[in-house]
Amino acid sequence: MKITDIEILTIEVNHRGDWIFVMVHTDGGITGLGEASHSSNDALLIDTIWEIKKRLIGTDPLDINATWNLLAKWGGGRITATALSAIEQALWDITGQYVDLPIHALFGGKIRKAIRLYANINRHVRDRSPAGFAKAALSAVNDGFTAVKLAPFDEINEPNHIRTGPHSAWKSGVDRVAAVRDTVGSSIDLAVDCHGRFDPTEALVVARELEPYDLLWLEEPVPHRSPAELHEISRSILMPTASAESVFSVEGFAPFLLRRTVDVLMPDVKHCGGIREMRAIGDAARMHRLLIAPHNPSGPVASAASAQIISTMTNFLILEYAWGEVSWRKELLDPPEAIENGILTVPTGSGLGHTINFNVAEAHRKKA
Repeated sequence: MKITDIEILTIEVNHRGDWIFVMVHTDGGITGLGEASHSSNDALLIDTIWEIKKRLIGTDPLDINATWNLLAKWGGGRITATALSAIEQALWDITGQYVDLPIHALFGGKIRKAIRLYANINRHVRDRSPAGFAKAALSAVNDGFTAVKLAPFDEINEPNHIRTGPHSAWKSGVDRVAAVRDTVGSSIDLAVDCHGRFDPTEALVVARELEPYDLLWLEEPVPHRSPAELHEISRSILMPTASAESVFSVEGFAPFLLRRTVDVLMPDVKHCGGIREMRAIGDAARMHRLLIAPHNPSGPVASAASAQIISTMTNFLILEYAWGEVSWRKELLDPPEAIENGILTVPTGSGLGHTINFNVAEAHRKKA
């Protein structure tokens, strides 16, 4: 079996961005599916995939290790990592279909049939007031989700913001968290994403302000590129920390593992190197008694790929779900995403367990 073509499908979602899917076609009549959304530069990503296509036409799609090692040598940062990750997902999809097994069976089989999700409400919320966040969080809870995440620090968007005193730029963010906690009650898990916007001192101050709200975790209080600072913050505050959503390869996770920099690691199947690499990261994290909560604020293909591999992990905590983006999300796949009461059922079909529903996709396909 040989690769005959690589195709890109871009789906228009909303003002926050598009979903980009990669389809790898073969002369055996099997097509594999992967997701390459949120690379930071869609145009450059697409150009990169076209260059990769030239190298992969005529190669064996079952030679996943050889293909991964070839592409990993390219460099190129997040763009190349995202392209590689999407193609790797598609190759596992092809392999699973070829042997008529779900991807999780190729890694020893699943240990759970259901994946707990948390509702990331940030991409849904247009009204950025405390009341707006609280309303969205309550809607997610009413949909059955038992965990919610928000990114409340909109005002921390430049280096020279006010850090101390009654007019501190972070105070509005704390008010949003307070409103959400007051609205959803104490039984709902609540996570807060800082998007790496604070310096270490400010991060400590904000973390202490957030202590009353019993957080599931505080995510990226400082940039993930500063693991020493993350380690210092993690050891100084009274709540779990999470990070590493943009890190590539298990080797890239070494600083987070060796020092237990954070409590929860967040590999993203779209950026970390794909399905096999997420499993390697999970295994390394287990050795250091760390939990895995994959970053996944994107489309249904990434959710399916993540579900296949985290269903095999003992140290899985919870999976991100971009709640409330579009009403037609589930139907974009065939069979549709099986989500009920904040739980994703692991697909049981061969490979990824889904194909694209082109009747839905064509209605939302981005025109060139």
